[in-house]
Amino acid sequence: MKDLSKDSVTWLEVGEESEGQRIDNFLLRIAKGVPKSHIYRILRSGEVRVNKGRVQAEYRLQLGDKLRVPPMRTAERPSQVAVPARDFAVAFEDEAFIVVDKPAGVAVHGGSGVSFGVIEQLRRARPLAKFLELAHRLDRDTSGLLIVAKKRMALTKLHDQFRDGVISKRYLALVKGRWRNELQHVRLPLYKYLTAEGERRVSVDAEGKPSHSIVRLVARWENFSLVEVELKTGRTHQIRVHLSHLGFPIAGDDKYGDFSLNKTLQKTGLGRMFLHAAKLALPHPLSGVLLELGSPLPMELRSFTEMLDRNEKRDYGQAI
Repeated sequence: MKDLSKDSVTWLEVGEESEGQRIDNFLLRIAKGVPKSHIYRILRSGEVRVNKGRVQAEYRLQLGDKLRVPPMRTAERPSQVAVPARDFAVAFEDEAFIVVDKPAGVAVHGGSGVSFGVIEQLRRARPLAKFLELAHRLDRDTSGLLIVAKKRMALTKLHDQFRDGVISKRYLALVKGRWRNELQHVRLPLYKYLTAEGERRVSVDAEGKPSHSIVRLVARWENFSLVEVELKTGRTHQIRVHLSHLGFPIAGDDKYGDFSLNKTLQKTGLGRMFLHAAKLALPHPLSGVLLELGSPLPMELRSFTEMLDRNEKRDYGQAI
């Protein structure tokens, strides 16, 4: 990263990692601590030049563009917790993006009381990578497939694909109770709010955003059911809230689940939420070739279903 706080002008050349990005967002990214108002002022005044000419804030950078950036005083950044490098299991990787198999208990990024997450650890493990950005999110306690873009063009296309519903995401969830329907469409609007303690929560509410999940029955025991949930929309906590609202809370869910049951499950070997991002299908963001990726149930979740097979009668579904 260039030092922008020195007294002289800085010259930058746009590489692949910034190609296609708006210049205002580019400046905000490289000038951490500089107020937004200052960024827009130096753009309006023409102090920032691209190929010796003025540009508007909406200008999208092109590969090889030469940028003139005036000196800017950046605020001192508070000391940060050292981020340990970590390489995660990889389900797919090429020059455009990576699909990592995220373990449960790891946030996808730092913030909200978490010092670092997958993306910070991945960047630390790959110091030569010019560009690594999350294409979507998974809850901290959800395991499974997570897409990280390696090029800005791929990230932009992936965002378009998620918005347009082109990417198929399927999760496996173990719920309390006996799910009856082999296939069920769940269309319930979801509303986000903050609790009195400032924690983010979601509820089914007519004032919320339209939300659509498709639930398929995979296996059923006397007191539990394993379901596959396909997301047609990607709302916060969508699967957890939809299933809980229908009376089938996810085993181990500490926000929307059955808290008494969760305590019992912890004693019998399930110490996490049973929700796993198991399948992804998408056109490659650059080539268009269809990719179908899968992640098997983690050992701790598979072991719990095997315990159910030993202790409860399974009346639907085959071996998982």
